[in-house]
Amino acid sequence: MTAGSAAINGWTVRWNLGDGQSVSQVWNGTLSTSGSTVSVTNVSYNGSLQPSASTTFGFLGGGAAPASSFTCTAS
Repeated sequence: MTAGSAAINGWTVRWNLGDGQSVSQVWNGTLSTSGSTVSVTNVSYNGSLQPSASTTFGFLGGGAAPASSFTCTAS
């Protein structure tokens, strides 16, 4: 996640899982799922980003690579 020209105070990345896909672990973020939609939100130490600053998260997934795109939003 990279902030744009303004600082942000939180972020979320979402994507949809296909058949047979799963996410079993996330680091540097908080995982939540609803049906086939996966959401990863910031944790306390990486939610506030200054303009143009970035942070990363990682996850362990199973199944084929996702065909859908990832959507990033800032709060």
